Amino acid sequence: MSRPACTRCQRPVPLCLCALIPRLQSRTRVLLLQHPSERRHPLNTARLAALGLVNARLEIGEEFPELPLWLEGQEARLLFPGPEAIRLDLLPPSAETCPPRLLVVPDGTWRKARLLLHANPALAALPRVTLPPGPPSRYRVRKAPAADAVSTIEAVVAALNILDAPARFEALLAPFETLIEGQITAMGMETFARNHGMPEQDA
Repeated sequence: MSRPACTRCQRPVPLCLCALIPRLQSRTRVLLLQHPSERRHPLNTARLAALGLVNARLEIGEEFPELPLWLEGQEARLLFPGPEAIRLDLLPPSAETCPPRLLVVPDGTWRKARLLLHANPALAALPRVTLPPGPPSRYRVRKAPAADAVSTIEAVVAALNILDAPARFEALLAPFETLIEGQITAMGMETFARNHGMPEQDA
């Protein structure tokens, strides 16, 4: 029998994260496009990002026929690597007279994110941006395809810290950190160490 879940964060009621989720304003708008396979994943960081940002929107699906309407009138960029992707810290500042910036973020495994681009030509056609090198991911309970890979919520925080500087968005990571610690506790340190390696000790 499944445990009752919070209708907002979708975590089991005893593990609800809502008290830790902020409501942050950002100049840059964020559109999160989530592959359906991530919707019920216990580590759904895109949902945490959408709940924590006033100017964020989460859409779930494989095809998004309304995407051109969602992009209309905005300076949209796709946060996804590619040969022509520009590092976010190298983008020119947005002038007051420019359309509002919209950061489009696909959410899923790398394979599923590529499927989203393949299924949505309007998405694949967007100019791409990437994050500059940064600290390693705190997403310690999910195997990453590369050393510099980060979770969706970490990517959103890093991107907004650049685009909306001097505003900071680390408060979004509070429920994420609690979620990770809870997963580690649930699996036990022995299992965590065997499957993911022991965490680094603070100096």
